[in-house]
Amino acid sequence: MSDRPSKRPLWTVVLLLVLGAAALWCSSLLVWDAAADRRGEVVVPALVPMALLCLAEVAPVVALGGWVRRVLGVVVVATGGTAAWLGVNGPGELLGRGFACLAGMLVVVAGVVLVMRGSAMPRLGGGYQTPGAAKRSADPDRELWNALERGDDPTGRD
Repeated sequence: MSDRPSKRPLWTVVLLLVLGAAALWCSSLLVWDAAADRRGEVVVPALVPMALLCLAEVAPVVALGGWVRRVLGVVVVATGGTAAWLGVNGPGELLGRGFACLAGMLVVVAGVVLVMRGSAMPRLGGGYQTPGAAKRSADPDRELWNALERGDDPTGRD
């Protein structure tokens, strides 16, 4: 069995963030005030910036690792909580508020997964090692590949 971290939770978080951003954007396009025919972006101007923030959080989720990713998870939870709060307590039609609340819940789940499992998820470039770390590798097969990468002939050793 491999000791490499599973990629499934990472891509689940990315998918939840993208779906949350899409739901926030859709919520901003829906009519929230039927009497004045005003859309969500006018009634609650924070919807579009929060959707962009959810999309912007995808890059550090993929690139960062360890405790920094957990701190980012707290920021993601706060973003989702704010979106859900706007959906529940905001003025306007139920459909628009429902989309905002759904988006908030999706983003909160993504943030909770980041906080709970963030340090165990793989990160961008995590499969590469520095030359010093590669020399300390205890795997004989990996040693052969490292020798090839350095330009040494591993078959010449006896």
